[in-house]
Amino acid sequence: SKGFIPSNYVTEKNRIEANRWYCKNITRTEAELLLRQEDKEGGFMVRESSQQGVYTVSVYTKTLGINGNIRHYQIKNTDTGQFFLAEKHTFNSIPEVIHYHEHNAAGLVTRLRYPVGPMGRCVPATAGFSSEKWEINPSELTFMKELGCGQFGLVRLGKWRAQHKVAIKAIREGAMYEEDFIEEAKVMMRLCHPKLVQLYGVCMQQRPLLIVAEFMENGCLLNVLRQRGGALTGAWLLSMCQDACEGMAYLETHSFIHRDLAARNCLVNEQNVVKVSDFGMARYVLDNQYTSSSGAKFPVKWSPPEVLHYSKYSSKSDVWSYGVLMWEIFSEGRTPFESRSNIEVVEEITRGVRLYRPHRAAHNTYHIMYRCWHEKPQGRPSFSELLEDIRKLAEQQD
Repeated sequence: SKGFIPSNYVTEKNRIEANRWYCKNITRTEAELLLRQEDKEGGFMVRESSQQGVYTVSVYTKTLGINGNIRHYQIKNTDTGQFFLAEKHTFNSIPEVIHYHEHNAAGLVTRLRYPVGPMGRCVPATAGFSSEKWEINPSELTFMKELGCGQFGLVRLGKWRAQHKVAIKAIREGAMYEEDFIEEAKVMMRLCHPKLVQLYGVCMQQRPLLIVAEFMENGCLLNVLRQRGGALTGAWLLSMCQDACEGMAYLETHSFIHRDLAARNCLVNEQNVVKVSDFGMARYVLDNQYTSSSGAKFPVKWSPPEVLHYSKYSSKSDVWSYGVLMWEIFSEGRTPFESRSNIEVVEEITRGVRLYRPHRAAHNTYHIMYRCWHEKPQGRPSFSELLEDIRKLAEQQD
């Protein structure tokens, strides 16, 4: 049967990505969570280690403890360039190593029985339900329960064509520059990444205008942090930072600026993956309180000096906001500069005052945040550099 599938579902046949057990951008913590969720004896995956070109096999077994145990094995190389997990059994490729150990434990805690791969955590949201069609027919939408009230109006859970769960945002009249947004929506729909909330389309045939997007079961990251922050491990908090950083690194490569990155604009799905939401939407707000840096609703506490003083936005102003997002994550959802007014914050930021180290953040984690708050944009790291640093931190246990 013919049809469209997202380009990121496709890979060349002989590449490692073509294997069901391979998960590319996944940390040790995420691997452990996925394997525990599957809870299958011999559940395993292969992932990239923090060292370039090195791969780790993560394996789950129930034989070593009541709650299951996970072991991480590095795939090693011989002098002649062969690969192995157990020294006596060397092979010319990683898939051959895996195939052998699917049938023989040979020194591993168990044989590799059940691939836990790109399904689950690594799956991208299906980008746009059809190829070029960005306008959705309202008769194809079923409205279900109310999810809350967003910046532009009411958000409800719904279904598209009675099968796909979606979030439907009804745009309050006078809340947004609708014509400009509709033009931009075509660009936004083409942005497709597993760590971005996917925009599916727009209903323009009636008012209020409706925006149809990926539904995220666990809601807003800020609420998750405030309700469950204390129960999340430090490694898990770091993996939330990594999720957001991966989404932002993708936007950066597409020269797309978010302009309002913060925990309130990230959402969390069923598998606890954090995805960046509402990217670029700040440009369409019709509210002086929000759009002028002296306005009461303007996100002053997330903004760098060049935005506060000259409204100069760039990927590097997003990097500043990302540092504040990391701070929110490691302070379990506290408000940055909580006791200060916006005017005091502008004065302090201009004077060089920065947020303190949250109690959950180790010094090397705080160092990453702090680099995001360089007073000059060119002094801040890019998202791709940040991602590398965060991956190294996450993999230090390997």
